[in-house]
Amino acid sequence: MLQFLPPFLRGVIALLLLVVNTLFWCVLLFAFSLVKLLLPFQAVRTRVDPLLNAIATAWIACNSGWMRLTQATVWDVAGVDALSYEGWYLVNANHQSWVDIFVLQHVLNRRIPMLKFFLKQELIWVPVIGLAWWALDFPFMKRHTKADLRKHPERRLQDREATRRACEKFALVPTSVMNFAEGTRFTPAKHASQASHYHHLLKPKAGALALAINAMGEKFHSLIDVTIVYPAGAPSFWQFLCGQAPKVIVRAQQLPIPAEFSVGDYGGDPAFRMQFQQWLTDLWDNKDKQITALLAQSKAL
Repeated sequence: MLQFLPPFLRGVIALLLLVVNTLFWCVLLFAFSLVKLLLPFQAVRTRVDPLLNAIATAWIACNSGWMRLTQATVWDVAGVDALSYEGWYLVNANHQSWVDIFVLQHVLNRRIPMLKFFLKQELIWVPVIGLAWWALDFPFMKRHTKADLRKHPERRLQDREATRRACEKFALVPTSVMNFAEGTRFTPAKHASQASHYHHLLKPKAGALALAINAMGEKFHSLIDVTIVYPAGAPSFWQFLCGQAPKVIVRAQQLPIPAEFSVGDYGGDPAFRMQFQQWLTDLWDNKDKQITALLAQSKAL
């Protein structure tokens, strides 16, 4: 509707709408979170958590509203119609930009339970939204360098324990646990540094996925593997707000999670670790080929 406006002006309007939308819903979110904080009992949590998720779902729906108002982006989405809002899901996707989160929320909102992301510990200090992530039980993870882990090997257990605690909370109400297997956003520099043999992806990290599957046991209905492609190149968040993402391609597919993955010991069983890594490698090989095909198809149109 506002696509006739200059990109900068559309970006300003979109940013203002995002801020107002966030502040409005966060007032309700924090009010109910206070109840959960003051009454930390499972019976309270099982009643309050669905309300918190509903508030966050409404926030996402309103975000989709300002996106439709300010952007002329063409959305090429497939594979989401067969998804069910019931149950628990593990969602995995490639990662190129902060925009990926808005893309995933836009295409999956109200199709599956609300997405819960693993976040860097530093993000808890983001004004307003960091507190909202905390209220919604998003797990915050500390990142350690290899040198730090060699010096303090006990810190390897910190993220495992954080994941375990988060998944215990997720198991109370239907939840979609989101993971970016690459662990960071794709950039040409990171791709070169890794000497990644993939054309469009960084090497996947299996540990977080394995830990989530183990912690949730057989709760997960399936894995939803999502591939995100920006034919014009991955936009920055500001470019996205300005409507400078002309097309977004999303492909989703449900895949079964092998039953043995819920009981395997990724950290202590080398044979199981190799099996799990091979499963993820095969998934990543197919994703890389899919991105190549989607980019070629988009150029041919």
